[in-house]
Amino acid sequence: MSVEEHVMTANRTGGRFDLTRLAAAFPEQADTMLLDTYLTDKPEASIRVFRIYRDVPPHYHTQCDEVLHVLSGEGAFWIDDPAEEAPFAPGHLLVFPRRAVHAVPRLVKGPVVFLAIDTPRHAPEDVVFLNPAEGTPAGFIAQV
Repeated sequence: MSVEEHVMTANRTGGRFDLTRLAAAFPEQADTMLLDTYLTDKPEASIRVFRIYRDVPPHYHTQCDEVLHVLSGEGAFWIDDPAEEAPFAPGHLLVFPRRAVHAVPRLVKGPVVFLAIDTPRHAPEDVVFLNPAEGTPAGFIAQV
């Protein structure tokens, strides 16, 4: 079952989701840095599953706080200070308050898939890259 088919079994406000199956359904390649799918999508909060396909340069979000639970994969991230780079692995929880600059400079073992809880809702265009030459909202994320 594809990501789209599985999400369609729920109603965007609630449901039961097989995160392992969702994570496994993402394609092997993407034109954007990330692909995601919304499990719930309300103005006050959204829940998504997303896969990272390549290193993500320093950026921040102006409209939401992001809470990320690592479902699979390993890599490195930093928040506010590149000198504080730290590893992540399945079971880790990463919290990025709105406007906090963060990056995923290294993917070590893939696929890297996260469960994201965003408050309020994460709008796909809500991404600001510190160096605009490194990314745009259109090149950052696409929905499956």
